[in-house]
Amino acid sequence: MQNNAPEKSNSLETSVGLSSKRSSAWMGPNAERCVAHPSRVEHTTIPGSGVNEAAERVAVRAVQYDGHLKDLDTKLRESLSNFRAIEGSVKDALGELHKTQQRADIVLETDTPRLKEELDKSLVMLQDLSYRLPRIRSRVANIQQAYDSGRMKAQQLVHDLMWLNTDFHERWRLIIFTSSAPVSWRWKLTMRLLFGVAVVTLLWIIWAAIGGAYRAHRQRLLWGERLMS
Repeated sequence: MQNNAPEKSNSLETSVGLSSKRSSAWMGPNAERCVAHPSRVEHTTIPGSGVNEAAERVAVRAVQYDGHLKDLDTKLRESLSNFRAIEGSVKDALGELHKTQQRADIVLETDTPRLKEELDKSLVMLQDLSYRLPRIRSRVANIQQAYDSGRMKAQQLVHDLMWLNTDFHERWRLIIFTSSAPVSWRWKLTMRLLFGVAVVTLLWIIWAAIGGAYRAHRQRLLWGERLMS
């Protein structure tokens, strides 16, 4: 408010000066003479109505100029306040930007070397793993192969134990009449040949027995007829 008072007084002085200049311009050289030589004002003959009209015009124009100056002063104050607000926002933005830049510099100074070191360690570990991975893979393949072989052997042993726990007649039947018996083909061929020989021998014995019985029966009949006769 203290700053506004001098500004208003300056605006009023400016308006009064402008009004005096305009009145002097309207009066022409007589006004200059009156201002330069105040003692000669009495001898100047100017109509009273003209002076009043000129004074009223000058006063109206002075009031108009004063209003314009007040409007300009108001607009200037608004522009200054807006400029100050913009300046404050720019200062805040610059402060935040400066803080962000400081944080980025701190991160670059502290975190970047640490990240680079960790990256180097990771690269070394990856190289070591790339060297060790084929060996580990081959070992895993060997372990898988040994596991499969052991599993197959275990299954074979279980099957052999089940075969040994089977009865003799069941094993004999499986060897001769089936192909799923866990024995070699030579053993199967031998058992089947023996079975064939036994069957042929049995059939031959049966055939011989039947033939002998038939012959004995016929001879008995013949001897009976002879005895009856």
